[in-house]
Amino acid sequence: MKLYIGNLSENVVETELQSLFSKLGGFVSLNIVKDRYSGSSRGFGFAEFENKESGDQAIAKFNGYSLNGAELVVNTAKEKRQRSRPKRW
Repeated sequence: MKLYIGNLSENVVETELQSLFSKLGGFVSLNIVKDRYSGSSRGFGFAEFENKESGDQAIAKFNGYSLNGAELVVNTAKEKRQRSRPKRW
């Protein structure tokens, strides 16, 4: 199960979030989305869990959790939409 993690403060690092989510069973991976030009955090990321039960536990435990002065938003990630690109002539 893939989870969206939002409202991350700009000074949160992946290792900090990994240690937080790894306390729960079934944690697989985590990544923070970064700006491709500056390399700074865009304020959100994704965590992956082995199954729905583990993901649901993470949502219940960490949605609204205060981390570095910001309350996390944790919920089920939506499927990535394919963006259509305009045709180039």
